[in-house]
Amino acid sequence: MKTYLTLALSLLMLGMVGCTTVSETGRRQLLLTSPAEESQQGLAAFADIKQSEKVSTDAKANTQVQRVGTRIRDSVIKSHAMPDAQWEFVVFDSDQVNAFALPGGKVGVYTGLLKLVSSDDELAIVMGHEIAHVTSRHGGERASQATLANTAGQLGQAALGATQYSDTTKNLILSAYGVGAQGTLLAYSRTHESEADTIGMKFAAEAGYDPRAAVTFWKKMAAQSGGGQTSGISAMIAKWTSTHPPDAERIANLEKLAPKYQAVYEQAKLQYK
Repeated sequence: MKTYLTLALSLLMLGMVGCTTVSETGRRQLLLTSPAEESQQGLAAFADIKQSEKVSTDAKANTQVQRVGTRIRDSVIKSHAMPDAQWEFVVFDSDQVNAFALPGGKVGVYTGLLKLVSSDDELAIVMGHEIAHVTSRHGGERASQATLANTAGQLGQAALGATQYSDTTKNLILSAYGVGAQGTLLAYSRTHESEADTIGMKFAAEAGYDPRAAVTFWKKMAAQSGGGQTSGISAMIAKWTSTHPPDAERIANLEKLAPKYQAVYEQAKLQYK
């Protein structure tokens, strides 16, 4: 009982002290890490990645990423996000159709992605999205959720330990809890993706890049991955078990979102002519 009460109190305190708000969307989030801790981890991770991944020497690719990245960076700075960032944009030579951003202002773009994007606008959408994950501190939030879920798991084990269930029954209950916890965490991850879509589009538009490029880019990504082909119960299961919104849903949301930032883009692009 003492262990049960201790874990229950810990769980309550974690939930109470770690709540904050994503400034751009107003969404409440749980954060048990500090920006300094996240930045330190991001800087260390990026240094390791540069040692393990092949850095591209392609002049055209590097020029494009630096050009777009610098403008997105300026948009982020205007939003008073990541004030202490040590910005760096690196192109990695790989067929991966991917990009990433880490706390501390470190951004990586793979040459495979550059082969897919057809304009600076599309690249800005992707880079804005990845950087938005960082400005919204999604990594820290995920780590905090994992900590809370782990504490909840210990709480569940302590509670079951005091019952007369057989070991088999206890394991089945804990397995059921694990599925529930995973579903919750995955749902948060889909929330992060949608939030990064919104904030990333804002960053791109403020940097003078067309927000409508989000739709054209994700349509190409959906076609490449064969997305949007499931329906009915299969689609429901796929949505629940995926960490990203279904392609069709994501594209529909982006189509609704783009007009909101069209005027911002039209105004911002004038300074880059």
